[in-house]
Amino acid sequence: MAGSQDFAADPRNANARIWLQGNLVTRANAKVSVFDAGFVVGDGVWEGLRLHKGKLVFLDAHLDRLFAGAKAINLDIGLTRQGVMDALETLLRANGMEDGVHLRLMVTRGEKTGANQDPRNALGIPTIVILAEWKVPSPAVVTRGLSLATSTILCTPAHMFDMRLNSHSRLNLILALNQAIAVGADEALMLDPQGFVSSCNATNFFWVKDGQVRTSTGEFCFLGVTRANVLQLCRDNNIPIRLDNFSVDDARGADEAFVTGTFGGLTPVREIDGRALPLTLPGPMTSRLRGLYEELKNAEAAR
Repeated sequence: MAGSQDFAADPRNANARIWLQGNLVTRANAKVSVFDAGFVVGDGVWEGLRLHKGKLVFLDAHLDRLFAGAKAINLDIGLTRQGVMDALETLLRANGMEDGVHLRLMVTRGEKTGANQDPRNALGIPTIVILAEWKVPSPAVVTRGLSLATSTILCTPAHMFDMRLNSHSRLNLILALNQAIAVGADEALMLDPQGFVSSCNATNFFWVKDGQVRTSTGEFCFLGVTRANVLQLCRDNNIPIRLDNFSVDDARGADEAFVTGTFGGLTPVREIDGRALPLTLPGPMTSRLRGLYEELKNAEAAR
């Protein structure tokens, strides 16, 4: 497996419990109905979370996004914010997890009376699943970096399909990734409807030119928690940052680049559309921001 999601298998995960509808179950018993709205039509929202030194870091921001996404699709999660936090804590405690853990919290509209898209046919009990796995990014990706290839699949505006929703529906992103894989790249670089750089298929994208960090306006890309943290780190540390509509040629001409996400943090990029970026990985700005982000995570964990 390549890309920003690359990780080494951990044998402890075979016996890790999964939180399913209030019960702790084994992997073999973690099952939902074939009539579940998430399975039938991808009707649901999710969050990726990171356990760092005993703390779910940036949890408030993740829960804000989860509940906002559920509200946007008229989905009643069926748990309060505290209820979700209690479920997360119960699972981590049951598995004896303290560090180096990635969680995926998923909520769908639940089982339906039949296999169709009409939300009114849901039985009214959402399906909630929390997976927690010992999973850390591959150390090799920091010096190897990612290869990106520009996709013809575009990011969409909110009035078509809002990319800022952490939706279970990911087929457009998978199509983009398939294009990248077909040409030997690790991830897809996606443009907005006007042809400006937006994001990658699973991460947010940044690049550096002449000491200035650049990224999209954010209108058409994921509402990334790590992206927001990197933007704030730049502002707090007097690092030049510019959010704008940039051409893909501007990104191809970068001195260095990286992608951001909850799992990988800041992952360096080595090439874009076959053009190798000139600096040894990780580049100096990427290294500085990786260090600042690690300090931020440690401070969050110590709160």
